[in-house]
Amino acid sequence: MDLCTSYFFSLVGLLYSIKLPFYFYSFHVNIASIVLIFAFAFYFKLSISLSIGMLFFTLVCLYLCQFIETNSTFELWKISILTFILAWIGQFYGHKIEGKKPSFLKDLQFLLIDPAWLLSFIYKKINIPL
Repeated sequence: MDLCTSYFFSLVGLLYSIKLPFYFYSFHVNIASIVLIFAFAFYFKLSISLSIGMLFFTLVCLYLCQFIETNSTFELWKISILTFILAWIGQFYGHKIEGKKPSFLKDLQFLLIDPAWLLSFIYKKINIPL
């Protein structure tokens, strides 16, 4: 798992851990599901094909959160915090080697752009138009 996908998953996991006091069908609504609707709108505005890939990746993250929450002896929020810390240590170390400041320090929307940026490279490799 790439560092930007790791921190994306960790943020989804942290938000998934915050449950709201209602259900949608049998699904316990959480903050992640609401925030990710807005994130998907952001991706859709950037590119339809990227938004489809990010929707798939986001659904995988949500599935992993649900799986960890129901099958792990560790709590999801603890795993998410550990993943977040390790991913950002790696991110800052990588930027130190590059000699560049992380772009998210200038603009927080880069936190959403990083996973889509990685996906764009995958799309280019397998000839999917952006």
